[in-house]
Amino acid sequence: MTTSVSQLDWNLNDPLPSLVFSDLTHLGLMSITGEQGRSFIHGQVTTDISSLEKDHWCWGAHCDPKGKMWASFRTFAIEDTLFMMMPSDTLEVDLPQLAKYAVFSKAELTNASDDWLILGVAGEQAQEWVTNYFGDIDKAVTEIPGGALLKDGERFIIVIEKAPSQALLTSINAPIYECKVWQALEIQSGYPNLAAAHQGHFVPQMCNLQAIGGISFEKGCYMGQETVARMKYRGGNKRALYILSGNASETITLESKLELALEDGFKKVGTIIEVIQSGEQVLLTAVLPNDTENLASLRLAGDESSSLTIQPLPYSLEDED
Repeated sequence: MTTSVSQLDWNLNDPLPSLVFSDLTHLGLMSITGEQGRSFIHGQVTTDISSLEKDHWCWGAHCDPKGKMWASFRTFAIEDTLFMMMPSDTLEVDLPQLAKYAVFSKAELTNASDDWLILGVAGEQAQEWVTNYFGDIDKAVTEIPGGALLKDGERFIIVIEKAPSQALLTSINAPIYECKVWQALEIQSGYPNLAAAHQGHFVPQMCNLQAIGGISFEKGCYMGQETVARMKYRGGNKRALYILSGNASETITLESKLELALEDGFKKVGTIIEVIQSGEQVLLTAVLPNDTENLASLRLAGDESSSLTIQPLPYSLEDED
């Protein structure tokens, strides 16, 4: 069944509608099965897969041998299958990288995106709707018939097989919107949804993975661990993920360049990770030098009328150790 998707006429500066359903087809699912599936992934990614409980999900990253990220992802399990959720274009490139090493283990990795519906639920009435349909939800991951429900603060992600999704979609007496509003909420959460265009560019700490529980510094070896550990214990990381908002008359893409205002002009700086634009209103995440002042002024290169300012992160980047 094809989900009917509508466009939401919503300005970025407006309050979020009280209940929003978002079609998350921009995200893909990698499934990991097999006798050694979990142990294989545990040895490849930054997060501790071996201790991931069935009612929890967490962020993680898959790095190359130099510690640069191929992908950032949410990971969780449904029954005996481990899943990694990430942007679809990233999955297409990341899966072959993992598969090269999986041939030496009893692990099967599959792009399972076509078999599942991923639906986001947000807004102040999201909890009420979820409770009415699924019952009381107090865990980060709750198994539901045909899938799982992920709780992320006041938002929810429904992951359900295509066949049983028919009853769910029929029960929703409201439009299901494109992913734009969901992406805006991801940006406001300071999440690092790494696109394929940026694979191999950033060590996880440059995208704040350590601040959102995406790196275990106690687990054993994994691909790129030496670089990730050195960033923590010896320093050297000079970049971080920032949230920017403002206006621009030109269309902003991931390839657009940012400029930082200095006393004597502007200089190009940073890399856009995810961006949403509504008319001239802009909201984005970008990797910038981590000494960038919170009151700094930025603009879009080639658009002198544009103006971007840094917004507070909803988490701390201070090292607790």
